[in-house]
Amino acid sequence: MGRMGRRSFTVASVAAVAGVLAIGEAAAQTVAEKGTHDRKREFRGMWVATVAGVDWPSRPGLPPEQQRAELIGLFDTAVARRLNAVLLQIRPTADAFWPSPYEPWSEYLTGTQGRSPGWDPLAFAVREAHRRRLQLHGWFNPYRVANHTDPTRLTPTHPARRHPDWVLPYGGKLYYNPGLPQVRRFVQDAILDAVRHYDLDGVHFDDYFYPYPVAGQTFDDTAAYERYGKGFPDRAAWRRDNIDLLVKETGERIKRHRREVRFGISPFAVWRNADTDPRGSDTRAGVQTYDDLYADTRKWAREGWIDYIVPQCYWHLGFAPADYAKLVPWWARTVHGTKTQLYIGEALYRAGDPAQPAPWQDPAELSRHLTLCHEHPEVLGNVYFSAKQVVTDPIGAMARVVKDHYPHRARPPR
Repeated sequence: MGRMGRRSFTVASVAAVAGVLAIGEAAAQTVAEKGTHDRKREFRGMWVATVAGVDWPSRPGLPPEQQRAELIGLFDTAVARRLNAVLLQIRPTADAFWPSPYEPWSEYLTGTQGRSPGWDPLAFAVREAHRRRLQLHGWFNPYRVANHTDPTRLTPTHPARRHPDWVLPYGGKLYYNPGLPQVRRFVQDAILDAVRHYDLDGVHFDDYFYPYPVAGQTFDDTAAYERYGKGFPDRAAWRRDNIDLLVKETGERIKRHRREVRFGISPFAVWRNADTDPRGSDTRAGVQTYDDLYADTRKWAREGWIDYIVPQCYWHLGFAPADYAKLVPWWARTVHGTKTQLYIGEALYRAGDPAQPAPWQDPAELSRHLTLCHEHPEVLGNVYFSAKQVVTDPIGAMARVVKDHYPHRARPPR
């Protein structure tokens, strides 16, 4: 993805603020005309991806003052768009955006893994987010170690080098093996360090558990399966149990340390297709989290192991294999009667992308998504991927959402 310099962030942020402030009475009139529900409590979030400079920092090795300025620009734009939560990726590849005793400083800060940036980005992020009445959720990737397969490129003290038996190569990347109990405990310890030492509002996982399938390649966890898989009908069931344990135990440990910290996950939106399982959604997706990522996302929501779920409904209305208009009601039914709150993940990055089909060239597509969401009281908010597009908003899709649905700032749900 393209990268933005400090000036681009700053100029875009100021422009966004001016554009939103200009909405004024017209926004209120639009909302009244359309009958859009103006909620006083609603989750309005954006993901800030740090891996490979997707959103922030725009490139590694920037001076600390420039990194801080870029982050403030993102937060200010979130306020201008009347959002109330930022999901900041702080452990993208078994590394850290804070001085962790478990894992090295992230290379995405300085360009060199393990090198201190000379400041504490997480402490700064929490403070600046809260100053703006934004929630700050720490976004952690549990098992991804590196976007390459060469362990010697990791810092010499990296846990993956000290414990090479923990690591498996697959699809051009390195992963911690989810089938090892010691890996699961270590991942949780690394995450809990941030929970203990920072005033985070939430802990967030995305859709990466077992890796997405790669044709012709095998995730070779045979040794772990032979050691720990006894009593399971097959390897798939054992793998799902490994991820179930990660989710359930992480949630329990978070609450033991700080009960007010919320635990949420944003999975790929298709649990299973209905032709695979009658409980599944009316979709024909090529990936099913239950079968391909060994992530029983429906179970986590229904069991209340997580506080919120944000399915990545990254398709347009009417998309035949996975129609947004069918997935949202399915998720609403899934969480109904549970304590798990439902927010919907939105593919803002597709809006205006010339490689996307015609619906994504219409600035009103995302606004229609929220109109549909408001028909389902179980849907308590939306989260946008990603921050860069919240700033640049190439065809005005985000501005249209604000105009039609966010006439005022709102507090996140309790």
